[in-house]
Amino acid sequence: MFTPRLIYLMLACSPAFAAGPNLGQPISHAELAAWDINVLPDGTGLPKGSGTAAQGAPIYAQKCAACHGEQGKGGINAALVGAPPMKSMDSPKTIANFWPYSTTLFDFIRRAMPFTQPRSLGDDEVYALTAYILAQNKLIGEKDVMDAQSLPKVKMPNRDGFIPRFPEKM
Repeated sequence: MFTPRLIYLMLACSPAFAAGPNLGQPISHAELAAWDINVLPDGTGLPKGSGTAAQGAPIYAQKCAACHGEQGKGGINAALVGAPPMKSMDSPKTIANFWPYSTTLFDFIRRAMPFTQPRSLGDDEVYALTAYILAQNKLIGEKDVMDAQSLPKVKMPNRDGFIPRFPEKM
């Protein structure tokens, strides 16, 4: 049961609770849009742009090879190509034998690579690097153009090795 004191306390404190903790500052829609870079398996969220493996090779050599080795075969960080099909979760994981969607590769490169400068690559560079890595894994041809229409169509070998979280987006 509410007593007059409790009701007074609730009324006195409600503006403070409604205002929140006054931390941070409001963010504009434009500022938020710059961070809204999710790419779904069906290609939703892919930006304009394109790239080929030939365009990606020099970018890879300059910005990726120091960590992932020449042609993605491994360096101080994981190999991106070359592992045999997975037989267990202990098997070495590469782009071709583990990743279920080509769009995931684009999304990861775009948001997290290069490790020392994440989000520093332009969309065309990310498409070109994606094409280069897919071509090194023999998943696309050397001259295939990757863009928002073609990239989601690349069938990854381990696509059926996962249970999709959003099956309606496949």
